[in-house]
Amino acid sequence: MAIAVDEDVKQMIMREKQDYRVCTACMGPALVPTTVKQPKPSDTQIQIGDNVLYISRVQAPYLERVTMDMIYDEDEIDSCPAFYSYTEKKRSRDY
Repeated sequence: MAIAVDEDVKQMIMREKQDYRVCTACMGPALVPTTVKQPKPSDTQIQIGDNVLYISRVQAPYLERVTMDMIYDEDEIDSCPAFYSYTEKKRSRDY
């Protein structure tokens, strides 16, 4: 089954000019840049313009579409253990 990507998600990815990934996080599926959570070889890849949207193999069977409400903001990223390695790198740069 193909996973649909909402048009506003496609536009955001093309505007930001970076790859994104849907992965598992504290409040369910999270749409984050790959600078936050790197893609894995087992991810499903969806081409969006010049960029790629990666879907984790854990999330893929449950997703019918990727929506903007899956985006995690900085506060959610910082508070979720799934993103601790990103948060630690960010903190080390800030100090």
